[in-house]
Amino acid sequence: MSEVYEPTLIAFCCKYCAYAAADLAGSMRLSYPSNVKITQVPCTGRVDIIHLLKAIENSADGVYVAGCMEGDCHFVSGNLKARKRVEYVKKTLTELGIEPERVEMFNLSSAMGPRFAEIAIDMTDRIKKLGPSPVKRGDT
Repeated sequence: MSEVYEPTLIAFCCKYCAYAAADLAGSMRLSYPSNVKITQVPCTGRVDIIHLLKAIENSADGVYVAGCMEGDCHFVSGNLKARKRVEYVKKTLTELGIEPERVEMFNLSSAMGPRFAEIAIDMTDRIKKLGPSPVKRGDT
């Protein structure tokens, strides 16, 4: 009797766009995996490299950052800073021998509820294929 692996994902979502898209997905009764834990942030520019790495180390099999559409950040360039940080973390994971596909950045508007659900489903499927994080600690 084998257990079905359900990955844990953390989504850092911009308050103004991605979190609003998640709210819209819920209002539309769109279904997406319950294993995606949403963390609302004022702006994805507030998500630092250490947040992404600690999420992978402590509890998540995968992490994604979802912010405003490029050029439409409420804080001008927060989502561009976040994208650079995500790319840096992907490079760091590669150097450590960990799949960089465990971390991703997405851009959404507040009206993209169906896209939010699609991203949650796609990321969950991606992480299921990769399997559990090789560095995840079980004590947190």
